[in-house]
Amino acid sequence: MPVVDIDPDELRELTGHEEKDDEELKSDLFGLGLEFEGETEEGLLQFEFGPDRLDRLSVEGVARSLRYHYGDDRGVRVPDTNDPDLTYVVDSDVPDERPYVTGAIVRGVDLDERSLDSLIQLQEKLHATMGRKRAKGAIGIHDLVAIKGDTLTDDGEGNSITYTGIDPDGDTFVPLDSDRELTPAEVLAEHPTGETYADLVAEYDRYPAIYDELGLFSFPPVINGRRTEVSTDSRELLIELTGTDQWTIDRMCNIICYALAARGATIEEVEIEYGPSSPAGERTLVRPDFEVETKSVSHDRIETMLGVEFEPREVIDLFERSGLAAVIDDEVEASAAVGTDPADLPDDPVYEVSIPPYRTDVLHPLDLIDDVGRAYGFDELEPKYPDLGTVGGRHERSRLEAATRTVLTGLGFEDLLNFHMTREAAVYDRMNVEPGSEYLGGGEAVEITEPYSEDYTILRPWLLPSLVMVLENNTHRGYPQDLAEVGLVAERDDEVNTRVRERRHVGGVLARNDATYEDAKARLQAICRDFDVDLATPPTDHPSFIDGRVAAVVIDGEDVGLVGELHPAVLVEHDLELPVAAFEFELAALGDD
Repeated sequence: MPVVDIDPDELRELTGHEEKDDEELKSDLFGLGLEFEGETEEGLLQFEFGPDRLDRLSVEGVARSLRYHYGDDRGVRVPDTNDPDLTYVVDSDVPDERPYVTGAIVRGVDLDERSLDSLIQLQEKLHATMGRKRAKGAIGIHDLVAIKGDTLTDDGEGNSITYTGIDPDGDTFVPLDSDRELTPAEVLAEHPTGETYADLVAEYDRYPAIYDELGLFSFPPVINGRRTEVSTDSRELLIELTGTDQWTIDRMCNIICYALAARGATIEEVEIEYGPSSPAGERTLVRPDFEVETKSVSHDRIETMLGVEFEPREVIDLFERSGLAAVIDDEVEASAAVGTDPADLPDDPVYEVSIPPYRTDVLHPLDLIDDVGRAYGFDELEPKYPDLGTVGGRHERSRLEAATRTVLTGLGFEDLLNFHMTREAAVYDRMNVEPGSEYLGGGEAVEITEPYSEDYTILRPWLLPSLVMVLENNTHRGYPQDLAEVGLVAERDDEVNTRVRERRHVGGVLARNDATYEDAKARLQAICRDFDVDLATPPTDHPSFIDGRVAAVVIDGEDVGLVGELHPAVLVEHDLELPVAAFEFELAALGDD
């Protein structure tokens, strides 16, 4: 989770609570879910944030949350905006892989070293989280004074900048932290920042580029030009964001605008003109998008989830202290509801809750209930025994897993717990398995639609790749290495109502200079003997194993897995220099789960 550096003096200044010492601030922030992680050499306090509240990735966002927590602010606040004077023209040459743009103009900002550092930190933290290391969204912040817009109309009304595509060896510009003109291709090859982010655009035929009347000044998502560099002397800023998804970059833009508005800046809208070739067709957008969304949640659901009886006026007050606003669904205003006799309200009122534009985390009514609970204070909740007359106990599947782990450790295996998520290359290419094949591990993988990392894009369809990667990472350790895992695997299956079939598998690997098929089978026989099930191992074939040294695992007449010696190509792929014998089978074969 992200760790953000906070200047405690600046936090006191922005909240208006100079009387708070550092320990009080730590305690108050802990109540909001921010955990103190330490202190920098410069005296900045470091806090770890939950990945849901990205609006708190800056001191301005933290201060805003504290002001609500203290009761100094209430309800939803939306900054006033000036009418647009600048248009972003999206050219038809924009790369198809990165077609979206958004932004805003910020005027009257007063930047000193602290506020500039905070702005840069917010930019980079948004890149690392919501922007997926700039792959999904990238932010450019420019000194507006250095930008000269083209005239849009013959009568001279309006200015524009152009988002377009450029040949890798096309126009030149001076990037940040450089003193010479470079083409985009030269930036990727010669500039340190370009080398870091080269992979983001390496496969593009044309690179993203933003022009004003003077020429190229931004090469997103890699680097800005030096001409528009922001300093403490900057008073007017141009915010531009490009990415693969309009919603994402719009929300990133909102968070930045709110942070700057908290320092007294004025937000000015911009127009985004998309042509007919854009993914959504020809259209004009006005940004930033400060539309306030609403969601509904019932009074009974709040009380049931939190275990506390509330008056409706209390719930509305707690919503407002969370930076939200709420009214009763029967159109009773919040102010009226506070003064209304509870007997005159519905038995189970439903709240229409307004959500501010900077909140990217409110996706479900449970998120609203979480805000009510935090405002009330989770430490104020009293533990209660449930009204159910049952006694909790371990599920049969959990008993079977525990018993299997006990047997595996008794046979000398080290018990592992690996990530359920991985990437396609790890389970297919590196194991010589063709996706969609009938082999174990070859089924259609369950894809993560919006992965936070390119290393975790699917759920693993089998265990052995995880175990072999552990061996790969442990080549510096002594042998033998006998590793085992009982864990989750998943495959796409349209016959299941969730379209995902989940199973528990048992897997084991033996890495040593004399590891053989017989060694793995002996362990397998011992496991089956302990669970009193019949084992048969008829010959079979599998691309991850050596031909003639692999067999099917058939337990009580059911084909449930494989046992054998891993193929040399798999060993070489994982930099393993010793033989590896392995087995994998379905946990359910050992007993009812």
